[in-house]
Amino acid sequence: MFKVFTLFADLIVHTWLKLPVDSHWAGALHFFIEDITKIFFLLVIMIYAIGLLRASLNTERIRVFLQGKNRFFGYFLGAGFGAITPFCSCSSIPLFLGFTQARIPIGITMSFLITSPIINEVAVVLLGGLLGIKFMIIYVSIGILVGVLGGMFIDAIKAERFLMPLAENVQGGNVDLPGIEKPKMTLKDRHEFAKTELRTIFSRVWKWVFIGVGLGALLHGFVPQEFITNNLGSGQWWSVPGAVLLGIPLYSNASGMIPIAESLLSKGLPVGTTLAFMMSTVAASFPEFVILKQVMKPRLLLIFFVMLLVMFTFVGLILNIIPF
Repeated sequence: MFKVFTLFADLIVHTWLKLPVDSHWAGALHFFIEDITKIFFLLVIMIYAIGLLRASLNTERIRVFLQGKNRFFGYFLGAGFGAITPFCSCSSIPLFLGFTQARIPIGITMSFLITSPIINEVAVVLLGGLLGIKFMIIYVSIGILVGVLGGMFIDAIKAERFLMPLAENVQGGNVDLPGIEKPKMTLKDRHEFAKTELRTIFSRVWKWVFIGVGLGALLHGFVPQEFITNNLGSGQWWSVPGAVLLGIPLYSNASGMIPIAESLLSKGLPVGTTLAFMMSTVAASFPEFVILKQVMKPRLLLIFFVMLLVMFTFVGLILNIIPF
């Protein structure tokens, strides 16, 4: 489905503007056009669809269902749902917004937010084909584990207190009270509610999407692969946290990072360092943090950043001492 955005970017960059394929500006502009159109499309569709669902959904029942289960069930549910959704770090934010607006526990929504960009069906196929089944199993298992552990930690520190009003407020007629059934809504009522929801959220985040994706495109187009291999391939203790620190601000999706990971491995970058860099690049990005600034207070953004840094560094260090 997302191929149309690639073709649209091809049309503008290479057919209309006639920029050479191997130029830095062509790569940056292509990245910007493809991702900005894809993210805006997903924002509109997802926010509206979740608004339709929220208009008549009794979220209290969902919370009761989740709270009635072992909390691990909720984390694995969030991580598992993230694993089957083909989104990048920025594209998964519309669903994250919908979950927080629906007052789903923050730990479960964070499990989804972490896992969704790391794993998708295309990435799994590419991993198996390019890097082998063993590497694929390790990657998928670690991706889900990181999502679950991240959700557990976020709940443990009661991170809901660090959400911005956009995420923590529930609109006036949509508050669910225990024991009270919501009145039936017509299709027109649900459409109006979803339209208002879409207008409110989109007006708050669209400019940050532009800024974030623009910065991500510049990083994508002008940070050479040789810089990474030359500075992180020595196997020093600082190479893994250095790879994660470098990867978090960058912006790519899992499918796009897999061929790069194959190239990095072939140039001598250790497996753990490669995996840590790959996961940090697809799980988080500077554009994502810019957009999440509208949802999370600065303290939660910092906690999120440090949490990913620690988890991916630990994963990389462990894998670097395991023989492959």
